[in-house]
Order: sequence, then structure tokens, then C-alpha cells
Amino acid sequence: MKPGPIPPRTADRLLEWFVASHLLESLQGDLHEEFAYQVERIGEGRARWRYWWDVLGFLKPRFIRRPKSEYSTPTTTTMLRNYLKIAFRNLLKNKAYSAINIGGLAVGMSVAMLIGIWIQDEVSANKHHKNYETLYEVKLNQTFDGRRGTQDALPFPTGDELRANYPDFKAVATYQRSEGNRSLIVGDQKFVKQGIFIGEDAIDMFSLNILNGDKKPFKEPYSIVLTDETAQALFGNQDPIGKIIRLENKADVKVTAVVAKQPKNATLQFEYLLPWNLMEKMNDWVKKAKTDWRNNDFGLFVQLKDGIDPAQTTAKIKNVVLNHQANDVAARTLVKPELFLHPMSKWRLYSEFNEGVNTGGFIKYVRLFGIFGLFVLVIACINFMNLSTARSEKRAKEVGVRKAVGSGRKQLVGQFLSESTLTAYMALILALGIVLLSLPYFNRLTEKTMAVPFGNPIFWGVMLAATLLAGLLAGSYPALYLSSFNPVKILKGGVHVGKSASLPRKILVVVQFTFSVALMIGTIIIYQQIQHGKNRPVGFTKQGLISINSSKELLDHYEALRAELLTTGAVTSVCKTNAPPTQWWSNNGGWKWKGASPADESAIFTTIATGYDYAQTMGIRMKEGRDFSRNFRTDSSGVLLNEAAVKRMGLKHPVGEILRWANREWTVVGVIPDIVMEWSAYRAVGPMTILFAENWVNFINVRINPTVAPSVAIEKMAPIFSKYNPVYPFSYKFADLEYDKKFTYEELIGNLSAIVSVLAIFISCLGLFGLASFMAEQRTKEIGIRKVLGASVTNVWGLLSKDFVQLVIISCLVASPVAWYAMNKWLEDYTYRITIGAGVFLIVLLVALVITLLTISYQAIKAAIVNPVKSLRTE
Repeated sequence: MKPGPIPPRTADRLLEWFVASHLLESLQGDLHEEFAYQVERIGEGRARWRYWWDVLGFLKPRFIRRPKSEYSTPTTTTMLRNYLKIAFRNLLKNKAYSAINIGGLAVGMSVAMLIGIWIQDEVSANKHHKNYETLYEVKLNQTFDGRRGTQDALPFPTGDELRANYPDFKAVATYQRSEGNRSLIVGDQKFVKQGIFIGEDAIDMFSLNILNGDKKPFKEPYSIVLTDETAQALFGNQDPIGKIIRLENKADVKVTAVVAKQPKNATLQFEYLLPWNLMEKMNDWVKKAKTDWRNNDFGLFVQLKDGIDPAQTTAKIKNVVLNHQANDVAARTLVKPELFLHPMSKWRLYSEFNEGVNTGGFIKYVRLFGIFGLFVLVIACINFMNLSTARSEKRAKEVGVRKAVGSGRKQLVGQFLSESTLTAYMALILALGIVLLSLPYFNRLTEKTMAVPFGNPIFWGVMLAATLLAGLLAGSYPALYLSSFNPVKILKGGVHVGKSASLPRKILVVVQFTFSVALMIGTIIIYQQIQHGKNRPVGFTKQGLISINSSKELLDHYEALRAELLTTGAVTSVCKTNAPPTQWWSNNGGWKWKGASPADESAIFTTIATGYDYAQTMGIRMKEGRDFSRNFRTDSSGVLLNEAAVKRMGLKHPVGEILRWANREWTVVGVIPDIVMEWSAYRAVGPMTILFAENWVNFINVRINPTVAPSVAIEKMAPIFSKYNPVYPFSYKFADLEYDKKFTYEELIGNLSAIVSVLAIFISCLGLFGLASFMAEQRTKEIGIRKVLGASVTNVWGLLSKDFVQLVIISCLVASPVAWYAMNKWLEDYTYRITIGAGVFLIVLLVALVITLLTISYQAIKAAIVNPVKSLRTE
């Protein structure tokens, strides 16, 4: 076949040299087609002249060849502007879809942001101290009854020993471990505030911010340092420096400085500070303890000099206590006391020890909720993917047209990613609004004073980067999926996907619900564990029992006080103890009993000191024997044992047994049940001795008459306490409320878990809603045919619901063993714990199915009631 006329080669070369490569193929093809047409119409000669004229017409600046980066890269400002413009149009065009998409992402982001702020507050605890890297608390490991225990209670002389003989330390400060509430009197005003006796080095060690007064405020023993909040409460707007405060009606102290109140996440919390040498002057027992290496009742903070290795210092001071107990056989062979340094960086989050080894602490909850926050964010991103692919058929023709007019896959991916990123940043704005609105409630829930760090550039950098990453991750699958469509197939009759195309979406839904179901299971188990602890038999009656922090005046007039309280009719019993009813403040070893071995002397017994009517006031039912009674003078050397102590001593008939402790004999007069006084209500109750020791008490406990309202009883008691203690405000605490505080951490974790799981379910339901929308849209004609053939609305509803029910069941099957394993590991930290039963998993399965059916029923019923004529008229 004879070839047709060829256009002028020189003109073609000129065109190829001048015109940009990305335009050349299109322009040259059009010119060649025009040349062939003109040859047939006007002849080859004239057609060649016209071809030249057309080529010269394209020699314009907009067609000129230029570097590739100036026109072909899809990330140019022009292209990005075009992407964003189209993205905005698509969002506005599909308002309902956009609202669901942005709302779901915003909820996920706000949860992650709140958890992130909470985690930052936890991990930044104590970092406001300038000497954060060099501050340590001295702790003591000792072996009692074969178990290695860790405590912060040390002998008094330890501080002096470290200060005098170990040059590694820059500063040493002894402190009072029990932070007491004391009476502060200013004029005729009485206040009760919480403060600490502490060594003078502490001011500089903890870099306390002195707002007013002496930079060295503890030069004199009769001094007091107030926080700015306390100073305002005591003196209003007056300058407090130099003012006199009456302390405990025992001593007058002068305000020497005002410091800024500590942040809520600081370990060292106080409303005022008192110098340690004042503690010595006011308490004879402290003076006696100065040379006593056996009395572990004092805390110790230290600061290392710069460049000192704490591990080497720990090795140096390890045997300080043991060396001063060299003559004690039990100390050398059984107890083996060892000092070590615990850094400030671990005070808050790594406070738990097992067998002398730091095993973690609250950090496990910080990590747990970090994972929760990540889960919720991933669920939100998966939700975005599902909603985007659910609309694939509606956007299929858009993709086909774009490809037909020359768009490449990279350009389409860029377009869809720009839409997802824009959606993510819009969600970020909404998320910030949600965080600002919910932060006050979140602060109340967590008992913190957190704020969004808007002024922190790191916060903005993290937020913007995380949002970009979330947008790219969430948009990646829809972008790659939609850009892969074949334009020819799309434009011929739309895109028709098979089962394999829907598989990724189903997997994403399973992943979503697996996370959500696992969170639901965890939340229920946490709730069950909290209730298990609250319903635990505590061995005494919490309701109607109050405790009052005593004073010398009250104890001096105790019998008269007790008599007047009983005559009111509002009180049935009164006793005094060395600790509140729900706590113990002392434990001791060295007990001897019949059949005890030398090793038994290392056994530790919780020690409660009390007087008459202890069991009656506490509401304890005696297991054996009786309570301390005024009818038996020998009870002044009496002791009560709990069941754990009887078991530890191996006493078959404990009542009447003679025990030895503190160089004297004690007679067992009764046995009580195991009373829950541990700091955690889930710990095992240890052996306990209740001594008749009226000179070792500082709390008065009162049993309110159950026929009298507590408020009425308090009104009757208040003037009596004020009569015998006029300088001390009548302050009291209910035992049941104090006991409930033992569940603070667990309730916090339970509440946070419940909130996160509910929001995760909500976001997952949005994903289900999107997938239901996609399935109903995909099967519109199938549903129409079924209805023509006689299918009812219920049949169609069941048809569409079946797939989703299967997905949820799969999610529950995957989530259940994972949640069971994780929650069993969590429960291992509790001695008193529940056993996870099958009922939890069945309840969660039922709840998940109900939520699923409620979510998809709208789309299923909507598709089922559509007129089949409308569905099939396009066929």
C-alpha cells in the first residue's frame, strides 16, 4: 500500500525543538491529522504551506520548552491549589458525608490529644525542679519473714551519717514521712493545714520559688514557710513576712518566706514547711531517735554533686545501716538492711518494688492509655477509609473522565491524598474545639489542672505532623484504590467490584471492632474488679464511724470528753488509736511466742496502738476472746491478734497465750477477723497486733448512734470537742469515705477506659454505617429484582445484615482471647481479685450485635423499602 504524503520534516524539527515535550505529542498529532485532511481538500503543495503556517502559529511563550520541574511535578503551588480547590468542592458537594468523616476523625483526634496531654502531665512530673537530674530519695531494702521489702522509712541518724562521711552528696534533708494536718492560729482565726517538717537544705534542693522573704528561711528553728495560697488564706492581702503563727498551740513561729505552690503533679506537696530542728525541739521522741539505728520512721532526700555516678554512690552507702547494727545477729543474718538511691525521675511512675527490685508502678497505666489513644486514632482513620471507599462508585466516573483527558495515576493519588489531608486538618480544628470544651470535665475526672499548651511550638509541630500523617494514612487506601480504576470499563458502564474488592473493607471493619470489643471487655472487667474490692469483707463496720486527729489537750481530757460524748445520745462508743480506722501507720518485728524460732523474730506484724472499747467502736465481731475492758486491770498489758497473726504464730488456742515484745510480756485477750487497712484494698491482710498502749495514740474514733442522722450527731459533738480543744478546729473524717479513696486509681482507670471504649464504638459504628451504605448502593438492582420476585422488607433486611453480623462475630472471636490474656496480666497485680468468666464475653458479644444491628438497620431498611421500579428502570 502506497504511504500518504509526509509533512515538511524541517517544520516538524522546528516544532520538536521549540515546543515543550509534555505538549509535543498532542500538538504534533493534531497537526498531522490536519495536514492529511488538507492534502485531500486542497492538494499536497498548498497543504505543506498551510502546515508551515500552523507550526509557526505555535511558536508562542506558553508552548516554549522549559525545565521539567516547572510544569510536570504534581507538587507545584499551582497543582496543589487546584487539588485543594477540587477537594473543597467535593466536601461541600457531599455535606453529610463530609460531616461524618470530619466528625469521626475529630473525635478520634480529640481523644488522642486529651490522652496525650494527660500522659505529658504524668511523665513531666517533678521536672519543674532545677535539680531534677541529681535529686534522689534514700530507700531501704530489708528481709522479713523470707521476703525482701522496700521502704522509705529510715533510722534518724542516716542523714547525719551521709552528710558527715560521704562527700558524694551536695545536700541532705531529713523529712517527716507522715505529712500531718496541724492547727495554725492567726489572731482569733483557726486553720488546719497540711505541712512537712524538713531539713533546711530542701529549699535549695527542690529549687522552691521564693516569692517573698528570706532566701534562707530556716536560719532560726521557730520559722515557717508558707505557700502563696496559704499566705492568702491566713493573711489576705497583708504582707505575711514577719507575722506570728501559733502552731498546734505549742509554739509561736514566724513567717520567714512565701513560696509558689507546687504543681499538682509534683511529688512534694505541702501548704507550709517547718524546719527540722523545730521537730526535734517539739518532740522528745525525736530527740531519743537521733542515735537509734533501729527506729525506721524518717524519710531522707539527697542531692548528688554534678558528675557523680549514683550507682557507685549506692554501692558506697549500701551497708550504712547494717554497719551500725553489727552486734545484731538478726540484722546480719536475716534482715540484711541495704540502702539505695531512688532517682526523682522514678518517684511518680516507678514507685513499686517486689523483692527489692523496682517493678514499675503507674507507668503501666500511662503506657496502657497511650496504646488506647493510638487505637482510637487508628479506628478513626479506618473509619475514614471505609467511608471513602463506600463512595467509590459515585466517584468512579469522575476518575474515568480524568483519566480519559490525560490525568495520570500519580495526579489522581495526589488529588485524593490532598482531599484526605484537608479533611484531617479540618478535623484537627474541630478536635481542638472539642478538647477545649471537654478539658474542664477531664481535669475534674483526673483531679488535675491541665491546659492545652498553645504557646508550645513542639505541641504545634507534633499536632501538625501527626495530622498530616493521619491524613496520608487515612487517604492512602482510597487514593490507591480509586486511582486504579480502568477508564474504559468505567465509562462503558460503571465499575463493578467482586468479593475480593470488598475484602479489605471487611478486614478494616473487623480490625475496628476488634479494638472496640477488646476495650469493652477490659472496661467491664475493671468495673467488676473495683466492685469486687468494694464488696470485700473489711472486718469492721465503716458506716457511722468517724475519726478526729487528736491533740495533747484532747488526750489530756480524754475520759471527760468520752463521757460527755456518750451523754449526747448521738454516740455509742469512743476509742483512741495511733492511726485512722482505715490505715496502719506502724509495723514491728521482734515478736516472740511459744515455739518461735530465732528466724521468726524477723516476721513483721502491723501494729495498732489503742485503749479500751476498740472492737466496739470499730464495729468488730470478735472471733475469740473479748475486747479490752475496764473490768480487767491486766488488759494494760493485753494484745489482740488478727486471724493472720494467729496463723503466722501457729497458735491453736491463742487466748491466754503469753507473747514477748519490746522487753515485756503481752497477754492475748482476743482474736479479731482480718481487718483491711492496707493502702490497697486488693492486697492480702498481713499479721496484725493490736496493743493496749494509750500513751501511743493520736486519733480519736467515734461510733455514731445509727438512730441519729450523721449531720445531727456532728452538731452535737462539735461544741464538746471545741470545749476541750478550743484552739483546734473541729475536723473529722468518715471512715467509709476514706476507705473509698483506696479505689481512686482503679476508678480513674475504669472511667477513662469506659469513655475511650464508648468513643471507639461510636467511631466504629460510623465505619459500619459507611460500609452499610456502600453495600446497599452496590446491591440496589439485586434488591430490586428480589422484591419483584416477592422478597419482603424483613428478607432484604436480613440479607444485608447477615454479612455485618458475621464480621462482628469474627471481631469478638479475635478480641476475646486477646482481652482475656491482657486483663489476666493486669489482674496479676492484685492479690484479692476476680476470676474472669465467660459471661463477660457473652455480654459484650450481645451488646456488639445489638449496636451493629441498630447501626446498619437504617441503611438496610432504607434500601429494602425503595420501589423496585425505580431501582430497575435503568436496565
